[in-house]
Amino acid sequence: MKKTGTALLIVDIINKMDFEGAEDLLAETRLILTSLVELKHICKSYDIPVIYVNDNFGLWQENVDQIVEECRGGLGDPFVQALHPQQDDYFIIKPKHSGFFGTQLDILLKHLDVSRLIITGITTDMCILFTANDAYMREYEIWVPQDCTAAETTEAKNHALEILHTTLSIDCSDSTTVSFD
Repeated sequence: MKKTGTALLIVDIINKMDFEGAEDLLAETRLILTSLVELKHICKSYDIPVIYVNDNFGLWQENVDQIVEECRGGLGDPFVQALHPQQDDYFIIKPKHSGFFGTQLDILLKHLDVSRLIITGITTDMCILFTANDAYMREYEIWVPQDCTAAETTEAKNHALEILHTTLSIDCSDSTTVSFD
């Protein structure tokens, strides 16, 4: 994958995890934390923009600091601590499952001259799947590293990855396969 024209999307990782099934998602998300932190570090070292695409949790003022603060102290706090947005990261607040629906994501990607997306985060079978599908419809090149996404169950994750790979021809190889050289 070429680094020029690439962006890393981190979907819904800043999360309170205060919903039914959160404990299961939490357990599965712990399995991807190291890979996701490492991938973000690699992307930053290549000056690849990092864009958080996050649920608004009903906070319609669209204030990034307020959303991060809302998620501190909850079950998802380890992910908030490990992957807290940095000053030069972008933060898109979404009202629904897809990172493109009702957001300025596509405008930002065009502004950054992005044609390739690395889509990571939670949940593989909902927000990752819908965001990847919308990116596919907008003709972005997409990579969804399977070791950087999580769902409530391994089965749900694998089913979504199978749909992404077979239906949309999306690369779902591990993040360890990344090469920007």
